[in-house]
Amino acid sequence: MLTTAFGDAAEEDYAMDLRGAQVTWLGHGTFKLRSPDGKIMLVDAWVQDNPACPENQKHIGKLDALLITHGHSDHTANAVAVAQESQPEHVFGNFELSNWLERSGVQHTVAMNKGGTVDLGWVKVTMVHADHTCSVLEGDRLLYAGEATGYVLRFPNGLSFYAAGDTNVFGDMRLICQLYQPQVAILPIGDFYTMGPHEAACATQLLNVPAVIPGHYGTFPSLNGTPAALREELGALGLGTVEVADIKPGQTIG
Repeated sequence: MLTTAFGDAAEEDYAMDLRGAQVTWLGHGTFKLRSPDGKIMLVDAWVQDNPACPENQKHIGKLDALLITHGHSDHTANAVAVAQESQPEHVFGNFELSNWLERSGVQHTVAMNKGGTVDLGWVKVTMVHADHTCSVLEGDRLLYAGEATGYVLRFPNGLSFYAAGDTNVFGDMRLICQLYQPQVAILPIGDFYTMGPHEAACATQLLNVPAVIPGHYGTFPSLNGTPAALREELGALGLGTVEVADIKPGQTIG
């Protein structure tokens, strides 16, 4: 059995002003978002098989949208099951990954690409770059699945939210800041497969966000970045005022 760095989630949720939105970390790179007007989204779908996901969170309930950042199994292993159980009206992914999801039985896919925006009325979903690989495992074969992506979510009340997916820091995060002016960023900090705290602090500086929700850490021993280390790196850059969430899987922010 896999073990993680987390115990049971604390009963109290974490205080961070998200302008009426809420974010629940389901462990690793999977996040459940509630929009200011009550719509429910899931970013990536590693739930039932995720050793960090609390048992009481393994069934998501009805979804309005499912957003897949890339094809690796720690982000898509339960995508088909979640889509069939939660019946999202829109399942976002890059073009190649969306075609694979369709062939696997997922309905309502939105096969878009980087730079594209889909306006659902209650949120504008923009696909942006991520610096990472992307493939899907089919049997014993790794198949090409386009490129890894992130998403910017812009809500009618002015909240702009950046979910980076798996990525290293890259210079064009400045453009994400310039174009979309996110106020909150979900950033991976685990190191080894993604950026660690040092790089994530640099990403925070490029994005100019006042609040960061860390993810993709603590699930396995190699993912040894921590929110405390990120705070230390931000302080070294003169960014000590940036709010960094430090929560356990199952806890909610906002």
